[in-house]
Amino acid sequence: MKTGLVLEGGALRTIFSSGVCDALIDLGLTCDYLVGVSAGIAYGVSYLSGQKGRNLEILTRYARDKRYMGFRNLLRRDNRCYFGLKFAYEQIPNELIPFDYDAFAAWDGEVEAVVTSLESGKAVYLPVPREDEHFLLLQATCAMPLLFPIFDLGDGPVLDGGVADAIPFERALERGCDRLTVVLTRERDYHKKPERLQPLIDLTYRRWPAFCDAMRRRAERYEVQREKLFALEREGRVLILEPKSTAGFSRVEQDLDKIRALWQEGYDEGIARREELAAFLKPVT
Repeated sequence: MKTGLVLEGGALRTIFSSGVCDALIDLGLTCDYLVGVSAGIAYGVSYLSGQKGRNLEILTRYARDKRYMGFRNLLRRDNRCYFGLKFAYEQIPNELIPFDYDAFAAWDGEVEAVVTSLESGKAVYLPVPREDEHFLLLQATCAMPLLFPIFDLGDGPVLDGGVADAIPFERALERGCDRLTVVLTRERDYHKKPERLQPLIDLTYRRWPAFCDAMRRRAERYEVQREKLFALEREGRVLILEPKSTAGFSRVEQDLDKIRALWQEGYDEGIARREELAAFLKPVT
């Protein structure tokens, strides 16, 4: 039996997933395959390296730090991103709150991140490098339109994987997972609305009409995707964990109490559902 873990993105809302993953560390549970989108995988690698609480520490220390995020970073010619790229993806993991590259490299499963091709508007699934001190793929999968620069990892321009595949459970099934755990970052009754900045998207990315069309259909595709996912859950093929409510929690949240509370909710949910998780995942050996 091949076990899989799927982590939805959602920028700082993904601290809920970090809480769940920290519970999995305490429960001694792992998987054969992990796929994540945006912050889902950017935070998820700390689970694979066994660093409980690392993501919570990063956000509680730096969410209010202008070097980490803020519009001033977006205006910098050497950055062009709402987040300070070198600070968030290089200085923090390599100096301030070190990422355990050795432990990550030693994890014996398969791990992928999702990006969206600007040329095709479709999802591209790439293996996460075990040794990359610049975290380029993790930057690319997190690259929210309008708030990040465009990335080229060698096969053409890409942005946020959540545009084309926000919850890549179908990819996990394609990779042969028999038991699948999915961690969402939106509550069960959430409904995604059409992109209100679509006219600006169309203007900014006019060279890539397929990508603009993907953005235009993003909300509809997300709704269909969740319907399929919940149907699989009713069949007993998928285990889903999700927050009770994300109302009032921004994707660039700076309220530290809210951040801690959402992490705690994820952690508590993981511990409370330990028996279900143990049936869908596997023990660390």
